[in-house]
Amino acid sequence: MLSPTLELACELIRRPSVTPLDADCQKLMMQRLGQAGFALEPMRIEDVDNFWATHGHGDGPVLCFAGHTDVVPTGPLQAWQIAPFEALIDAQGMLHGRGAADMKGSLAAMLVAAERFVGDYPNHRGSVAFLITSDEEGPAHHGTKAVVERLAARNERLDWCIVGEPSSTSLVGDVVKNGRRGSLGATLTVRGVQGHVAYPHLAKNPIHLFAAALAQLAAEHWDDGNAFFPPTSFQVSNLNAGTGATNVIPGELVAVFNFRFSTESTVEGLQQRVAAILDQHGLDWHIDWALSGLPFLTEPGALLDAVAASIVQVTGRHTQASTSGGTSDGRFIATLGTQVVELGPVNATIHQVNERILASDLDVLTEIYYQTLVKLLA
Repeated sequence: MLSPTLELACELIRRPSVTPLDADCQKLMMQRLGQAGFALEPMRIEDVDNFWATHGHGDGPVLCFAGHTDVVPTGPLQAWQIAPFEALIDAQGMLHGRGAADMKGSLAAMLVAAERFVGDYPNHRGSVAFLITSDEEGPAHHGTKAVVERLAARNERLDWCIVGEPSSTSLVGDVVKNGRRGSLGATLTVRGVQGHVAYPHLAKNPIHLFAAALAQLAAEHWDDGNAFFPPTSFQVSNLNAGTGATNVIPGELVAVFNFRFSTESTVEGLQQRVAAILDQHGLDWHIDWALSGLPFLTEPGALLDAVAASIVQVTGRHTQASTSGGTSDGRFIATLGTQVVELGPVNATIHQVNERILASDLDVLTEIYYQTLVKLLA
């Protein structure tokens, strides 16, 4: 016999909702939430399914559960020990399947916790809400970002938000994310003059020209970080030049790089400093910038305190707040002035072949979510 959370998690995993497909995961969730008395608002935006659901009163604080039904592709099927959408629990108690950790397990735990809470406390204060998308693992243009814009336009209130991203490292609740670094990407083109390698005086080699500037960019100290964030980092992810011929000096070089930046730096400041370094080396250059998200931070307060206390109550362990890792949809929700915390299963196998988590961890996570609801809205 499976627990209610595990039954729902398996139902969700068996639906192959590879981005941006939802495969009726949200239909199942909305059916359950509707039966529990939630007001439902589907929001299909372009080719992306989203929904917003609320239970409670218009006044008072709002605690929102946020997450995504989409999953990343499986990779080679023959590499999976158990087929990625079978959702089986093995003899060691591990739940296997694409999305088990990221993040259908969390969705099931959130929903079951909310069903139980509104059943136990039908007249709870404030509101319980769900913001669910199928576009987190993809471009993220028509998912949470677009829903948040609609909520902001009608002055919807979101005081607290728990995002079900797999935050835990070794044990459920050992780490929660209380912020994320910003992500600023760039595609830089350095122009030279193509020519024959035997006649370099008739050409300008963009690789040679860029080398000193790249060394300076890589060695630059961008900021010191702060008590919540590590120093801003600069990383080149791709460097490309050449025509394919061994005797031709290329006419241009293209470099792709990224800043993961703390609240000690700004987008404009980083852009200006990069431009100054490139100009200092006399380069003929052009940059296309791409901002994936600004940094956000939830300092200790009502939400973080309630989550931490619930983790201690359920597991006996004290959580560590961290801002490490990549970006999440929390960056969009934080723009509403919302306190945002990410709490979910162990992240050891996310996006990997043979994604899996300890099945019993989902029941632990359900109880943590439930106790957090009690502390904030009962």
